[in-house]
Amino acid sequence: MSSTGKESAVAAAVENLRKAMIAGDKAMLDKLTVPELSYGHASSRMETKAQFIDALVSGKATGKSGHTAIELTHQTITVLDNTAIVRHDLAGTRRDGAGVMKLRILQIWMEQPDKQWKLVARQAVTL
Repeated sequence: MSSTGKESAVAAAVENLRKAMIAGDKAMLDKLTVPELSYGHASSRMETKAQFIDALVSGKATGKSGHTAIELTHQTITVLDNTAIVRHDLAGTRRDGAGVMKLRILQIWMEQPDKQWKLVARQAVTL
């Protein structure tokens, strides 16, 4: 697959993750992440894969009923062999009225032997 093809595949994986986070889709969140996931929040809190998924599915991360929207802007994707570096800005609106999150995100994705891209690490900082 060409670099452009890989970038498109990574962009699709990022979009699927965004949708799964809004929906609290446990199966999709599991499918898109490696077992060793390191998920860092802007608050400095770190989560494992199980903690990340549980927080979204249970609503602990986003209030009782999750996000109504997550918008990603200014996205860049750099592919180096089977690793991708993704950067973007995230604006998220919560259903519980707790306000809008504005974050700058760094994600590391790795292409698996089956050619699927999975999230390995994520770190956020507040904008």
